[in-house]
Amino acid sequence: MQPEAIREANVRYHDLAAAHYDSKWGISYSDLGRAQVVGKLRKALGGEESFGRGLEIGAGTGYFTLNLLQAGVIERGVATDISPGMLATLSDSAERLGLDVKAVRCEATELPFSDESFDLVYGHAVLHHLPDLEVAFTEFRRVLRPGGRIAFCGEPSYYGDRLAELPKRGAAFVAPLWRTLMRAAPRVGIGPHAESEEDELERVVDVHAFTPDQLERHARAAGLEAVRVQGEELAASLFGWANRSLEATAEPAEVPWAWRQYAHKGYLALQALDRTLLERRLPPAIFYNLLLSARVP
Repeated sequence: MQPEAIREANVRYHDLAAAHYDSKWGISYSDLGRAQVVGKLRKALGGEESFGRGLEIGAGTGYFTLNLLQAGVIERGVATDISPGMLATLSDSAERLGLDVKAVRCEATELPFSDESFDLVYGHAVLHHLPDLEVAFTEFRRVLRPGGRIAFCGEPSYYGDRLAELPKRGAAFVAPLWRTLMRAAPRVGIGPHAESEEDELERVVDVHAFTPDQLERHARAAGLEAVRVQGEELAASLFGWANRSLEATAEPAEVPWAWRQYAHKGYLALQALDRTLLERRLPPAIFYNLLLSARVP
């Protein structure tokens, strides 16, 4: 796809998804949500840091910016996205939480901000949507002050993305039996010819899956130093994709509460296993998510 077609698909998909995006992905602005976001950022940066002015790229509904503001990790936040629907949802959530956030619709390759005007440029699950990463990283570098940091979390890894196909296929195979055990009816409209526009667009908005070396090269080419790439979530991602794939085949209202509790608590337990054991011992490339951090000289 051409860059403009990718952009249009991303705007349309994220506008369609905005109203239910938080519930779909379990996004929270509670103590748990703050702990998850702060933990990811600190893992990417290699420790605890706080920042004056932060700029989020592809902020979506505000998962990172709103939680970082609540936690006091950033003092002032600017949230950017190309989707007006996402920014509207973000602004509504910010108002409900009593947070002052500037929401700006713009491209990552054309940031409407002065040189050296931010202390932190960050994002979550956004780089893989950007067609021109070379220009985008040059913009990130331009708007950062000397000594400023970048931190991007939740980027799909090339090998981890392929590993995730295994639980998805397994879930598709056992889904009829699972629905019987859960006493849940098949989702209305399920089937190869019943996809919604949002479902169809979801397959085309992801442009990249990265190796650690690819992310590092983009950062270094922009003149950044102290580049660090880590892996995150292996056991948790396999477990999570299996459960999400099963749940997607059933009517949401008929998936039992007990199952949802099992899936949620199991995911958190396996995140802890990944964090304390697997992430310290296995190569970043095999994990589902990659985290990137770097510094401006």
